[in-house]
Amino acid sequence: MLGLMQTQNLMISGLLTHAARHHGTASVISRTHEGTTHRHTWADVERRSRRLARVLTKLGVRAGDRVGTLAWNGFRHLEVYYAAPGMGAVCHTINPRLHPDDIGYIAGNARDKVLFVDLSFAPLIGAITAAIKDCVRDVVMLCDAASMPEVALAPGMRLHCYDTLLDASDEDYVWPDFDENTASALCYTSGTTGRPKGVLYSHRSTILHAYAVALPDVLDLRATSRILPVVPMFHVNAWGIPYAASLTGATLVLPGRHLDGASLADIFNTEQVSMSCGVPTIWLGLLQHLRSSGQRLDTVKRIMTGGSAAPPLLIDAFRDEYGVAVEHGWGMTELSPVGTYNAPKSGQAGLTGQDATRHMLKQGRILPGIDMKIVDGDGKDLPWDGKAFGDLKVRGPWIASAYYGDEPGSALDAEGWFATGDVATIDPEGFMEITDRSKDVIKSGGEWISSIALENIAVSHPDVAEAAVIAARHPKWDERPLLLVVPRPGHSVEPQSVLSIFEGKVAKWWLPDAVIVVPELPHTATGKIQKMALRDKYRDQYMRE
Repeated sequence: MLGLMQTQNLMISGLLTHAARHHGTASVISRTHEGTTHRHTWADVERRSRRLARVLTKLGVRAGDRVGTLAWNGFRHLEVYYAAPGMGAVCHTINPRLHPDDIGYIAGNARDKVLFVDLSFAPLIGAITAAIKDCVRDVVMLCDAASMPEVALAPGMRLHCYDTLLDASDEDYVWPDFDENTASALCYTSGTTGRPKGVLYSHRSTILHAYAVALPDVLDLRATSRILPVVPMFHVNAWGIPYAASLTGATLVLPGRHLDGASLADIFNTEQVSMSCGVPTIWLGLLQHLRSSGQRLDTVKRIMTGGSAAPPLLIDAFRDEYGVAVEHGWGMTELSPVGTYNAPKSGQAGLTGQDATRHMLKQGRILPGIDMKIVDGDGKDLPWDGKAFGDLKVRGPWIASAYYGDEPGSALDAEGWFATGDVATIDPEGFMEITDRSKDVIKSGGEWISSIALENIAVSHPDVAEAAVIAARHPKWDERPLLLVVPRPGHSVEPQSVLSIFEGKVAKWWLPDAVIVVPELPHTATGKIQKMALRDKYRDQYMRE
């Protein structure tokens, strides 16, 4: 017997109309390319998004068409976020930090029909025109008429000014209703092991994810929150924050393209931000600025960090020096992206000092609505004892079943689980900790060594700015850990002093056999260290000795 409840599709446009109707005066604030601060409200966002939907219709965009963006976190980009899926099209955010060849491939593979571009990325268009000329018909610069740049386009492509289009449009657009499983957004993975792959979200998955990340044990968003996503809107939908903010009526602060420590400290204090989210490299830069300038954070209470493991020094410094809690989350493009969050249960609420730090290094508990498990090489479930570690698998309604262009379900095993590629432990309380990527874990003499654990210790050295541990082939032990470190500015690194900090922290056989000092480490477009490039260069280091 079915329940007797109303049937209503979960629509992204519904998030926006809710925010406009019930939180219409709440602010949306953004730093612009022109160096100004733009202020409007959720009611303004909804009204302007309807204008933009009308613009898209006039440009020939129809249901299912992909609408590409190359843009920072700003109010115009936010309007594309809502207008495109609201009319039944797909908002396709493209990472502009990728190589132009990858950007051209992604836009071409998605068959984007219109491309919205921030001013700072105008030069990219010339570099990718040849790759997109067969699909992209219109390029819209996200600026006012006075700021319009000259952009060389292929014959048949048209250039537009965003503000001019909106000013000439009407507000009479009515958001349509359609199946909640309709595609809403498209994000491509960073492509570290080949060409990027697309992950296609739905209205239903996006809204369920927004509800989950807004919960008290995750971002704890409410109408009084003032949240600033440092994570770019071109990186997995800014971790779902633009949607969760409208869901709750929170004030949304968008920082634009300046994400250095000084710029972030200024906007945090000026706009009284209460919480922010971003990758560890951003927070290390902010920490360095705060320490060197003596500046404080007036209102920030919590920071969510994800994308890669946060070093203990980051957690300790923000907590002990600035009273800011650094909280781990974990996810993937394929998870919309948030899968876990490290919020305490009653047993962890009283932890202090290094006990608290050690616990906060874990990636956290699964969000309600999805599930996880760890398995051994034969696919057998492993115990949640905090010791056994195995391949992490997940499943749930905001987790991908296939990559864009592939058959539905093709990314899942026979029981519907998605293999994340991470190696993890889960403790008896359900807190998951990533010990490595499956391709990065080091197998020495038949035993496993976690590269992440070694890296976290290495960056606690006062002279080390960044560290990477890779598996290097060894004539006796199959593989041994090799540590590469980047010195802090103005510092030099003595390899033996780095090795000495591992004493008493890990088993002796975990110790790296060598430390190599390098001027920099290669990074992906999302800020992660490119272990594959390092392995290609250094995998035979011990074979040459």
